Amino acid sequence: MRAQRVWNVTGAASIGQLQSRLDDLNKRLSQLESQHPESWKIDELKSSALSLSREIDDIRCAEATAALRDLLRK
Repeated sequence: MRAQRVWNVTGAASIGQLQSRLDDLNKRLSQLESQHPESWKIDELKSSALSLSREIDDIRCAEATAALRDLLRK
């Protein structure tokens, strides 16, 4: 049996917080790219932004799966 990731889906508040962090990272990235286009920090920030966006997607997918499961049970 393949292991599955288990998410504690806390709803819109969690996604909102993650989205806010992602927005902040994107702002910092934009500023850093304009000031120091060859800075090593740009890659770190891009990696963090990608990780956050994946986390948001995973939560949204888990919520959609749960909603679909509930619909199919009816």
